[in-house]
Parts: sequence; structure tokens; C-alpha cells
Amino acid sequence: MKVKDFTSALEEIAPLNYAEGFDNVGLLVGDYNADVTKVLVCLDTTPEVIDEAVREGANLIISFHPIVFSGLKKITGKTYVERTVIKAIQNNINIYATHTALDNSFEGVNRGIVNQLGLKNAKVLIPKENAIKQLITYVPNNDAEKLKKALYAAGAGHIGNYDSCGYIIEGKGNFRPLEGSNPTIGNINTLEEVDETRIEVVVPQHKESNILKALFTNHSYEEVAYSLIALTNKNQYIGLGMVGELEEAMAEVDFIQYVKQKMNTPVIRHSRLLNKEIKKIAVLGGSGAFAIKNALNAGADAYITSDLKYHEFFSAEDQIILMDIGHYESEQFTINLISSYLKEKFSNFVVFNSGIITNPVNYS
Repeated sequence: MKVKDFTSALEEIAPLNYAEGFDNVGLLVGDYNADVTKVLVCLDTTPEVIDEAVREGANLIISFHPIVFSGLKKITGKTYVERTVIKAIQNNINIYATHTALDNSFEGVNRGIVNQLGLKNAKVLIPKENAIKQLITYVPNNDAEKLKKALYAAGAGHIGNYDSCGYIIEGKGNFRPLEGSNPTIGNINTLEEVDETRIEVVVPQHKESNILKALFTNHSYEEVAYSLIALTNKNQYIGLGMVGELEEAMAEVDFIQYVKQKMNTPVIRHSRLLNKEIKKIAVLGGSGAFAIKNALNAGADAYITSDLKYHEFFSAEDQIILMDIGHYESEQFTINLISSYLKEKFSNFVVFNSGIITNPVNYS
């Protein structure tokens, strides 16, 4: 198996072009065509994790966080980032990071928190914008079915739990082939009128190149007439955070203890208690202060995230309980999510979790 086999499988649920613009995802160190011995999954790649990979004979590390986040101007071993990269290169270890690509996945980081807390009716908290386009094309009636099936097979018309979604209408098309053309239908310098089918399908952003390739490969005309239109619709199945509901409402104090237990966290920083029951919960793994308003607008009773600053707790406005459970703690179950997925995809290959706790925050 090659590195690209594992990364391509992971990108089926976490396409890299759904990562946030500030992020640095994908293969950070190594070669997509390198043969893989074993796969080590971790939250953070550190020099200690590289040593672990060497001991265990793994040459592909799938890391949630990218070890190289901003540009490196020197690699001298002065920082832990530089030491990690040097050690990886010296030992022919490939490092791949998924980060916000997995954050935005419906089956990603926040789904892991939702599952851990046992929340029901989960929906994306902040649906991603500019992630859907509409493809419109025209084809002779006799060729419409073949083209439609090819577009669907390439990923067009996929909306949530539905696929093969499209709209078709028949009508009349006309064109005149000019000198130099090689028309499938008609003659040079003769105006032609053809019974055509108009096909409309949605195009998920990460499938666009495959869908266009299918369009040009399977369309019967020499010159393909089509429109690809950006939509303002938000993709309800891609985006940051999630909101769901407990099976039964809990008192605030009971809920705090419940979160401590389920999320394996020793301490929770939270805003003022409001003496009301907790039922609807918003979650966002990692640093989530930017989504406080989204949690409020979603009608959540509590918002679970991390890295909240002092003044950000005032944003609760006595309407919601803000809960900071710690950055590492909010993302810790991501390791199992990634490894379980890869083990299912590659059942005859060794995929294992790092045994090193990389949380830089300690509690006394």
C-alpha cells in the first residue's frame, strides 16, 4: 500500500479543500508514492511520536494537528517543530495532517464529541458557505441517460443522505457548425435544430474536477455547452461545530459532572450557572470562541468548546452556559475516529494509536 492510498481514503470523509484557509493540511513530510509499513495515528506529531513510530516500525503518521503550521525559514533543530521535521526526514517517515478538513466533516471531530455525549438529532452548527455549485448542460435526448449516469457516478447530485438528485427538461436547441468544426450532428454552415435535454445537478466542491471530467468524457457534442454556477446555499452537511440534544434534560450541576466523565476531563471552566435544565447542546472541538453567537442563535442551553478567554465568558449574556473543557480534551477522541475508519478501510493492515499523551497542559 502507498501513502496516497491511505490519504485518499481519509479524504473521502475529510476532503482537503474543505479545510479552513489559514490551515496547513495534507502531506507535510514525505512522498505520496512511498510504500507504507504501518500507520501511527496521533493528535500531535512531536519528536517523541517520531521515536515511537521508529520503535514500532511505522513510516506513516496520520496526525490531526499539522506539525508545520506556518512557514519554516530555517530547519536547524532549534524548535520542537524543526526537530520533529528533521527526525522524520532522517527516518523516512511520512507525516500527513487533516485538522480543519476533519473539523468540517459531518463524520469528523464534532461528531466524535456528539457521540461521546450521546446527543441525538445532530446538525452542523455553522454550515460551510461556497461549497456547492450548480452544473447545467444540454445534450441530445438519445444521449441524456448515459451522461446523467456518468455525472452521478462522479459525485454530482449528492445532497446529504440522497444521491442521484437532478432536474431534467426537454426542449429545442439550435446551433450552426462553422468552418473548422467537426460536428457530431449537423453540417458545416447549416443551422441545426436538435431535440435536447437540459440536465441540472448540484456539484459538491471537492468533486468538481471529477464531475467536469465525466461531463467532457461522456458528452456527445464536440463543443460542450455548460454552465457552472456558484450557489449561495450553505452545505448543511459540511461545516464547523454541531448541535444536538440529550435524551433527557439534566440539571446544570449534573450536566457538568456528566461532561467531565464522558469527555475524560478533570476540570471545566464555565460561565455563570442559570438554574435551568440543560437539553440542547452545541459543541465545537478546539478553539471555539468565534462560534458563541452561533450557539446562542441555535438555541443551545450549553456550548462546549475550549480556549475561551476571560472576557469571552461575558458573551454568555445569562442565556447559555459556556463550557471550556480544554483543547486537548475536546479533540482527544479524534484519534480513535481516524484509526477506526482506516482499520475498516484497510482491515489487513496495521493501524494503531499513539500511546504518547501530547497534551502540553498539565493540571495540579
